[in-house]
Amino acid sequence: MIGPTGVVRVMVATKPVDFRKGAEGLAALVRETMRADPFDGAIYVFRAKRADRIKLVFWDGTGVCLFAKRLEDGEFRWPKIEDGVMRLSAAQFSALLEGLDWRRVRAAKETPAPTAPG
Repeated sequence: MIGPTGVVRVMVATKPVDFRKGAEGLAALVRETMRADPFDGAIYVFRAKRADRIKLVFWDGTGVCLFAKRLEDGEFRWPKIEDGVMRLSAAQFSALLEGLDWRRVRAAKETPAPTAPG
């Protein structure tokens, strides 16, 4: 994927937005409705009323980036529509972008390292 790499915070607006908005309009929504700084390095995720469309806005260090995706088949999985913001893990975010059910993604459990026989 083109865009942020490494560990990033992913914040999802749970209420649909006007998809005519571009990078500047979505950055304004980050400030006004999510009460966050669109230049803090996090990825902010927005959905359209139709659940087959998604937009991301994020700061890459040199400018505000806008990423849009429309699924050809199916819909993105979304939390209940209400005012609010939720955070996704990197694995959940990856599943969301692929059109998979991110709610089924769980953090991997750490297994203890085997000990050498004494």
